[in-house]
Amino acid sequence: MRRQLVARLGQSLIVVVLVATISFFVIHLAPGDPFSYLAEDVPVAVRDHWRQVYGADQPLAEQFRRYVVAVLHGEFGRSISRKADVADVIAEALPRTLLLVGLALVLSFSIGMAVGVLQATRRGTWFDRLTTNVLVFFYSLPDFWAALMVLFLFAHRWRLFPTAGMTDLLYEDMPPWGQFVDRLKHLVLPLVAFTLVTVASIARYQRAAMLEILPSDYVRTARAKGVSERAVVWRHALRTALTPMVTILGLMLPAYLSGAVFIEKVFAWPGLGSLAAEAITKRDYYLVTGTMIVGSIMVVVGNLMADLLHMALDPRVRE
Repeated sequence: MRRQLVARLGQSLIVVVLVATISFFVIHLAPGDPFSYLAEDVPVAVRDHWRQVYGADQPLAEQFRRYVVAVLHGEFGRSISRKADVADVIAEALPRTLLLVGLALVLSFSIGMAVGVLQATRRGTWFDRLTTNVLVFFYSLPDFWAALMVLFLFAHRWRLFPTAGMTDLLYEDMPPWGQFVDRLKHLVLPLVAFTLVTVASIARYQRAAMLEILPSDYVRTARAKGVSERAVVWRHALRTALTPMVTILGLMLPAYLSGAVFIEKVFAWPGLGSLAAEAITKRDYYLVTGTMIVGSIMVVVGNLMADLLHMALDPRVRE
């Protein structure tokens, strides 16, 4: 097990290095640069001065060498658009994305697994057919379209929740309980949109896993011994069916992070996704690369945790 863990850590490091390298060159080779987005009345000499300050006038290989040296010293550079250190900008946005993605992950898997188990135990019934059609409908919706529909219905049509942002303009004047409720209201719509587009695939995978486990010999033996059907399904069969779901969890983490970009942009949620989209639009070289590095680290850490959980659930993997 220790050897497998070391190998996975090495693979994760290689992935992060490749993501950082590809992101650096892709954003630098794209047309334009950050200084092209300055006001039109800014003289050319001023633009050239800032290119020299940020090293953008150097050959690309030299810029990459300097960036690697800075990253090895724990520095991600300075954001040109935000006029602040990239590490500070990311540190402010990252907890917001972790909150949104983490809650969506918990809700999606909790609801999806429960629905999948119920579908498997009621295979071919009206419940199975109805929930399958509903889930497929939501699964077929693009992330941004689902977010727009949720925003239109619950914020503009029925005015039940705020339209955008994390807090109200009067947030600082609210008592602690009012601040908590205000944050919760702003979190509901992006969380609902995130959950709707991800719960369907989880339910389908869980249903398939349960249908494969339920005919097993040990399940029939448990029933023959008089174990209640609830215990057979939720205690015995589900435990075995959780193993493939852990694998699905690792595979879906990149999709959650990419979906966060669309969800955060629609709801103006100031997280890592909207920060990356803004940085790409403004050609903020260091901020784009920094967000890509942090995103890749989140993915590899999540996959590593999924592997460890897989080992804990299935002793055969440890051999």
